[in-house]
Amino acid sequence: MKRISLILLAILSISISCSDETTVYSDSQSDISIEDNDAILSTSVVYDNAGVLDIIDENQIAGKSLSGKSEEQAGDYPLTLVAQINPPSFDNGGENLTASHINVVENYAYVSYNTTEDGYAGAIDIVDVSDPNSPRVTSRLYYLNADINAVSYEEGFVYLVGGVDSEKSVTATSNSFIAKINASGGRFDVSAGITYGFQTGYNSTDIVIDGNKVLVTSGKDGSLTVFNKSDLSVISEYPADDLRSVAINNEEIAVLDASKGVSILDSNLNVLREIAINTDFGLATKRTIGFTNKNVIVAEGAKGAGVYNASNGNFIEHIAIPINPEGVDQSDQVTNAVAINEEALLMANGGAGLCLSEEQDSGNSLVGIIALDGSINYVASKGDYIFAASGKNGLQVIKMNKPDSSLEARCENLNYYSGSSNLTVAASTVKEYKGSKRFNRVNVYGSLLLCGTWTVQNTTYVHEDGIFEMNGTFVVGRNNNRKNISVGEDATFRVEGNLTIYGDLILEDGATLEFIGNSSVVYITGNVITNGDVTIKGNFKDYNSKF
Repeated sequence: MKRISLILLAILSISISCSDETTVYSDSQSDISIEDNDAILSTSVVYDNAGVLDIIDENQIAGKSLSGKSEEQAGDYPLTLVAQINPPSFDNGGENLTASHINVVENYAYVSYNTTEDGYAGAIDIVDVSDPNSPRVTSRLYYLNADINAVSYEEGFVYLVGGVDSEKSVTATSNSFIAKINASGGRFDVSAGITYGFQTGYNSTDIVIDGNKVLVTSGKDGSLTVFNKSDLSVISEYPADDLRSVAINNEEIAVLDASKGVSILDSNLNVLREIAINTDFGLATKRTIGFTNKNVIVAEGAKGAGVYNASNGNFIEHIAIPINPEGVDQSDQVTNAVAINEEALLMANGGAGLCLSEEQDSGNSLVGIIALDGSINYVASKGDYIFAASGKNGLQVIKMNKPDSSLEARCENLNYYSGSSNLTVAASTVKEYKGSKRFNRVNVYGSLLLCGTWTVQNTTYVHEDGIFEMNGTFVVGRNNNRKNISVGEDATFRVEGNLTIYGDLILEDGATLEFIGNSSVVYITGNVITNGDVTIKGNFKDYNSKF
């Protein structure tokens, strides 16, 4: 959120229309560069840490023992890390880019980057996440002289916001800018030029698209400015001291002003009510707001996330940062951003990690800290995905593995699993469950049916003569800590759905591996090892060609 230098030289090919506060033009792309080479872009995707994610729960955070309990219980939220996307890099200022914002639309994630170093540089990635096992960076745009603070996509165009050094520009009327770039099929197209608009303030900080309008906030001495989406002309303005974020809930607009708190506006930018917040939001730091049901959630830096009633402004609770990591500077233990996905509340807490809480009738209940590397600076979530920006560790793509509704229907007569994280089914015993849990390990001596989504940190064994049937999603291990599924002599492993093994699939003499239906997918990073005569039958997609 610093002043951004985007040098717009006289060589710009200018098509200008003016209003009181805005200049709209197209440039000759002298300050941008496009990377569409798939071979180069593919090197940004890293799978080293892919696999099952642990969640450090409240007892572990507090250092409590399991007194009164025989062992750890199986946990909710069976998350898996799909991949990491390394930040873009280019010479002359673009060597230390970090993700600043993420917008997820259908099968693509649009990621903006800026630099924390002196000087100004930025980029935007388009990441195809249609295949959960193989995200791809499909296009990348470099800004050689600008930090990009936020990004949004709609109807074939990427809208980005940042800043311009008006003292060095022959065109800009103020520092803050918005740009509109054609993009379709996961690729940028700048052949028709880029349209820009300007507003007051040191720089632009956040963006929301609402119908035929684009709402943009700018920082110190800035405004909430409503632009016409088609040509980026100004429709209306709401002046403010220091706006960091904007969110829309039905017909109401919420803006976070670091000088006083949250203002709720109507569609004409009239103030409906104010939520005073006595918090130090920091100087030139990114803070966000979001709506969940009847509440507004505010990223409040060192205080964590503040929850307020959006209707009357009443304070409800602070969700504190639940962990104080050794060796992490206190100033980096701050809530930078919040994201909501159904009942899940995600807090990007900088050096204190990515916190997961669950909204309940009595308030938010801590689930734990998701075990990710890096300082978590921003988080976005949509559908079955979480996207975490983690500084120099890049963008981390996490799959939530939500149970499929049709799968739930087929297994509706089963009980939900609740119990130990070490699931053992004894010989001559039949166990059948539905649900969505993360396990430490699974041992099957008898017969087990699991319907839903499940992750296992350690090796899964189907022992001699055992039967293990799964419907849904089952994931074992991770790339940097590989674990196996072993199917013993004369045992049966029956699969319907998605099976992922970060390790080996070991089939002993007489073992049977059976696939049900025609849509099962197997993703194995290790090998398929057969020790004797085994039976493999049914139709399935062998993602990595291991069979």
